[in-house]
Amino acid sequence: MKCKFCDKDSYIKLKSPKMYLCKEHFVEYFEDKVKKSIEKYKMLNKDEKILVAVSGGKDGHAAAWVLKKLGYNIELFHINLGIKGFSDESLKAVNELAEKLDVPLHVVNLKDITGKTMEDIRGKKCSICGITKRYLMNKFGYENGFDVIVTGHNLDDEVAFILNNIMNWSVSYLARQGPVLPQRGKYPKKVKPLYENTEEEISAYAEVVGLEVFSEKCPFAKKAITLEYKEMLNKLEEKRPGMKYNFLVGYLKNRHLFEKELEDIPFVECKVCGMSSSGEVCSFCRTWGLKEEVDLKVKE
Repeated sequence: MKCKFCDKDSYIKLKSPKMYLCKEHFVEYFEDKVKKSIEKYKMLNKDEKILVAVSGGKDGHAAAWVLKKLGYNIELFHINLGIKGFSDESLKAVNELAEKLDVPLHVVNLKDITGKTMEDIRGKKCSICGITKRYLMNKFGYENGFDVIVTGHNLDDEVAFILNNIMNWSVSYLARQGPVLPQRGKYPKKVKPLYENTEEEISAYAEVVGLEVFSEKCPFAKKAITLEYKEMLNKLEEKRPGMKYNFLVGYLKNRHLFEKELEDIPFVECKVCGMSSSGEVCSFCRTWGLKEEVDLKVKE
């Protein structure tokens, strides 16, 4: 098939909106879509100091690449979780990205902070990993004066998270989902520029622009329930193109129904580390057994 906008052979077939695009017009489409999301949800402005969280995978890399191309002031942030083989390859991909973009890269080693790695922890590793990443990202951003933190969450991630939280009626989590999470306490503002982009689009974009990404799934994430939801939602999307986007839009229209839940959650400072917490000791310090605050401020 030919590209919708020129005579070149198509590179990708988009299902919603349905059209064929060559490489050049697909890159233009993708970047314009990200730009429109930023403007639509009032995510960023050019004078902000922006920290982009990157794990080595396609999502964070694509977000960083587009933001740099659009002229935003970005720096990269990576957490080395100490997972044998996996973390080494992730760090290699992140270093290559920082070199290509010519931007600062900040790496935090979990073992330096807790004395342990994700290999050593017992329990539900995916949920513990989520607690750990959110905490270190927030603390690093706060201590180093970043105005906003960018994550690579995409449309497929969001609809799977929302569905999972609806299935469990996790109302407080439903109140906290969205393209922009405002600054609260010592948590910097967080935004998701790829909020309306699909995983398929992001993979294709990363390939076209030549991003070196580490595509292996985390060995601890193989049984994650969100992967099952994604698979189910993809089957529905095949039959009803645009279904996932419509589900996301419907959630945003009704998110206010859950927001009162946040008003009832107290926000205090953790007595161990001083970061904002809903309890006397934050979930990170409680999970990892920290007894004193960790300093993540970059030394001059």
